[in-house]
Amino acid sequence: MATTVDKPGTSALERNWWLRAPAVLVAPRAVFASLRDDSDEAADERGQPIVTLIWFAGMAAVLATPTARSLLNQGGSPVVVAIWAFLAGGVYSLITYFAGGGLLFGSARRLGSLGSYRRARHLLALASAPIALTLVTVWPVRYAIYGEWLFHTGGDDWGPGDRIFGGLIYASFVWSGLLLVLGVRFVHGWGWGRSLATAGLAASLPILLVLATHVASF
Repeated sequence: MATTVDKPGTSALERNWWLRAPAVLVAPRAVFASLRDDSDEAADERGQPIVTLIWFAGMAAVLATPTARSLLNQGGSPVVVAIWAFLAGGVYSLITYFAGGGLLFGSARRLGSLGSYRRARHLLALASAPIALTLVTVWPVRYAIYGEWLFHTGGDDWGPGDRIFGGLIYASFVWSGLLLVLGVRFVHGWGWGRSLATAGLAASLPILLVLATHVASF
């Protein structure tokens, strides 16, 4: 008598999260509110989509750094840029995910949250969606216009057009900051003041480190 063995596959809830994670861009209240279910099962189901989202955000973020703008100064092909963005973006995203999630968790706990470190990480990752969006919207268009000059210093990618693209990338970071505040508000059911204070407290240390780095470079 034949025995049927069920093969492990993607559950309906995990498939739903592949759609729900990017939906935070248009319906943040519903998406963030779903983080209130912090059971192991629910967290596992949303884990892979959320990690993928913040990895994309990390890749988009490192492409916007001065290091990326000079990657091909000594020659090479766009493949080098793609590999570097994947690896460096992955490292950046993991640091942000765990360290940034820890800062958000600590600031929320200080202001009265009973939520978990895991939920704080997931909230932060979802808030990075606007930055991740630029990887599949702004960057392909920017590369189509300027090509490899994007990764050479002194190329013809400078000017009003490039400043517009830069403005769109900066806007994505601002959008992510707003989503972070909304996420804290919707997950905890807090008011605007407490939510802003939580996000601000979590961001204060990275901002101070960036300022200290710039001051030291002068």
